[in-house]
Amino acid sequence: MVRQERAIHTRRIILEAAAEMFNELGYDATTIGGLIERIQLTRGGLYFHFTTKEQLARGVLDEAVTMEGLAPQDFKLQEWVDLALLLAYRLPREPLLGAAIRLSVDIKARGLLGTRWPDWISLGQELLTEAKERGELLVHVDPGDTARLLVGAWTGVQQITETLPDRDLSEEISCLFELVLPNIASAGVLAKLDTSPQRAERLLKAAESSAEPSRPT
Repeated sequence: MVRQERAIHTRRIILEAAAEMFNELGYDATTIGGLIERIQLTRGGLYFHFTTKEQLARGVLDEAVTMEGLAPQDFKLQEWVDLALLLAYRLPREPLLGAAIRLSVDIKARGLLGTRWPDWISLGQELLTEAKERGELLVHVDPGDTARLLVGAWTGVQQITETLPDRDLSEEISCLFELVLPNIASAGVLAKLDTSPQRAERLLKAAESSAEPSRPT
């Protein structure tokens, strides 16, 4: 058990270091040799987990689609909003997520590895489909189209915000929803949705609190 835990820990260290290099250097300039030097691991120790740069990149991409902080809400449309706000909040703080997006927008890496955008679209479509079944969406709204366009818009906003040091991604995604939601949400639901930039931080803190073991009284 101890050996297994150590292996899991080492694999995480490797992935996080590789993510930092993908973020800093891009896919092409990142090398196995450079990674070994950065984390002071033997080549054999690295090859136990990953034998090629492509495997490393795929490992980073596999970490991209997570739902940390997402909790059941009264409205499925709120959960859809929360998913995007949480990703916006976590992205600048988690190199693995940043590297996954960097790999996705890199033309060469994307051609070799693909992206996880289809997974985000599928996840959003599931939430929106349930929202429509509950009457939370306007009649004309197509869940698949909406999920796909939101992923595209989110990615575009993120890419532009990255070049503007005075802009915050959580605030920008909040603004995006202020434009999108009036066109898809039913009036009764729209008034009750929370799209504030601070919502993701509150959700993560609530998740952390609920995960803490209760203290004996």
